Amino acid sequence: MERQDYQMPTLLRYENVAWYENGRVRILDRRIYPRELRFVECATYEEVAQAITDMVTQSAGPYTAAGMGMALASEQSKHLADQARLDYLRAASQKIANARPTTANRMTLITEKCVAVAEEALANQQDPTEAIKQNTIDSLNRRYFTMDKVAKFLLEKIPDNGTVLTQCFGETIVGMLLREALNQNKTLRFFCAETRPYLQGARLTASCCAEMGFETTVVSDNMIAYLMEHEKIDLYTSAADTIAQDGYIANKVGTYQIAILAQRFGVPYFVTGIPDTDKKSHEQIKIELRDPQQVLELNGIKHTLAGVKAIYPSFDITPPELIGAVVTDRGIFSPYDLASYLKENPTNTFY
Repeated sequence: MERQDYQMPTLLRYENVAWYENGRVRILDRRIYPRELRFVECATYEEVAQAITDMVTQSAGPYTAAGMGMALASEQSKHLADQARLDYLRAASQKIANARPTTANRMTLITEKCVAVAEEALANQQDPTEAIKQNTIDSLNRRYFTMDKVAKFLLEKIPDNGTVLTQCFGETIVGMLLREALNQNKTLRFFCAETRPYLQGARLTASCCAEMGFETTVVSDNMIAYLMEHEKIDLYTSAADTIAQDGYIANKVGTYQIAILAQRFGVPYFVTGIPDTDKKSHEQIKIELRDPQQVLELNGIKHTLAGVKAIYPSFDITPPELIGAVVTDRGIFSPYDLASYLKENPTNTFY
């Protein structure tokens, strides 16, 4: 398949997400982009796992970093006999997949597939490192291709000259929506919620929108009610780190409160993504609690007195009654009818 990152903004070109080469994994540091264009180089799979934990990359970026990290683990273990090498890769799979707990289920699908690819390569006397790297590229192609379908369905729901409110950085769907709008000569403008404390909406989503030539405005997270009252917002949309089968979704903290405001002001909220086959209920979703120090400072500058406390839940869970629809590669589904999607697609090959 042709590489699917054509016409993509800087953040979404494959080599700028995560890339294995010559015994290193290079990951574009999204914590400082676009202020700086700098890469973190990982010499071991443990360093890749730590980079994922530290949010060097986020959104769908860790899925790619995980695959490239597994290629690195294969290179690290090349001196071992085949069975010992597979055992090493299984340990790496466990470490990388659990770098962030809320998405461990999706990450496990990726890393376990890498182990299976390595096992097949070894059985055929092929290089497992290259096989894992190629599998990761194939996965990227598949994800971009799939999300392009999602983008087409989502774009149908946005009028020409329409205004879209985003939350956090939906990675692939953001790039695909922008590319598809350009291909259809559809004019859109974007309001990007800033998304504290890491500012992914301001730094990442807004950067992609502006780079692709769209009118882009950043608003802080506490301006949403004002925005909806004084601007015509046609659609609020976000991706989801988990879409449970009972219609609840987990996404960057703040998604829930914007959904409440969207309902209050009559703005439709469309979630994009693929329902998770292993999440029957939202009660299975584990919310990651991150270092509260990240709330007490911004860009390394403290803005509270000593002794002030903070909390940092990285995600929140939005209930189905606030979700207008879940937009998938197979069309648009009610959050109360995700079983219909899963009936047609019972096994998740997206990752």
